[in-house]
Amino acid sequence: MASAQQLIGLVKSHAEGNADRFYDLAMQLSAAEEQKGHTRLAEQLRQWAEAGQKAPAKRKPEITPLATPRGDLGQFLAASYPSERLADVILPLQIEEELAHIVVETRQREKLEEKGLKPRRRLLFSGPPGTGKTLSAHALAGELQFPLFSVMLHGLITKFMGETAQKLKMVFDAIKTTRGVYLFDEIDALAAARSNDNDVGEARRVLNSFLQFMDEDTGPSIVVATTNLPGILDRAVLRRFDLVLPYEMPDAAAIQQALERRLIGFSLSRIGWKRVTDHARNLSTADVVAAAEDAARRAVLSDTNKIATKNLIDALQRRRALQGLGTDEHAKKPASLSSQGPRGK
Repeated sequence: MASAQQLIGLVKSHAEGNADRFYDLAMQLSAAEEQKGHTRLAEQLRQWAEAGQKAPAKRKPEITPLATPRGDLGQFLAASYPSERLADVILPLQIEEELAHIVVETRQREKLEEKGLKPRRRLLFSGPPGTGKTLSAHALAGELQFPLFSVMLHGLITKFMGETAQKLKMVFDAIKTTRGVYLFDEIDALAAARSNDNDVGEARRVLNSFLQFMDEDTGPSIVVATTNLPGILDRAVLRRFDLVLPYEMPDAAAIQQALERRLIGFSLSRIGWKRVTDHARNLSTADVVAAAEDAARRAVLSDTNKIATKNLIDALQRRRALQGLGTDEHAKKPASLSSQGPRGK
């Protein structure tokens, strides 16, 4: 049955009129009872919690207070409430639409379940560093007003046999009982192909445990994984995800959009965008934004709000040098640019 603290939290949230907190606690109780085999009680709890969500609200919903994971779980699970929204991320149109639909599916889960359908909850973002994969997870949590739980793989993966799988089970237990967006950033260490020449028995056991936990995960949380190296992931892992989204380096339109968005408040009338975007080729959106901020800082310290073509090109060159990506000649080489639309972060 429910613990005293859970019951106190449930009554307190009701007394305070915090409908979102009440719903979260009720769903946590439902998931806990289902794990104990009390399926009828779990279903009743879920139905009443969702019925409360349907009732017309007379006050603005409050954000659910977030308890930081404690004990062993706190060593490899970090919690936050992101303020980012999907509109803050520069994305190809196709990816933006898919993520927006994930938000709709999550919010209207009950409508889907009435027809025997479920929202997509397991997402894999793949692509080069700096293209917006992690930021997309933050924005997804922000849109849904869910807490974001970032799985810290350096604390999760250990050299001791069986310990990693045990910690992984704790994470998936939290996924079942505490609603949120759970981010496995750079999941390659957990999900590399089992046929890898460098594979060892413990790595295989960890991967098999991860696959098993993914199969047993019934919600209500969203699991997001990111990878810079999709080619090394085990094929069985890829099959566990409901949606795999490929992130790419930004095209010229996305580069210009990223620069304009970051430089709001500055005069950009003296910029030749074709020259600027040519010099930004092969840089990630994160690098482009960093270059814009560099140009903006220098303008402010020079007591001007005007940014010219040369200012941006110089900032992009400095960023390229810091990233070890070569000179302007490298930037001007033909690049494979995204054709999915004007957004690429």
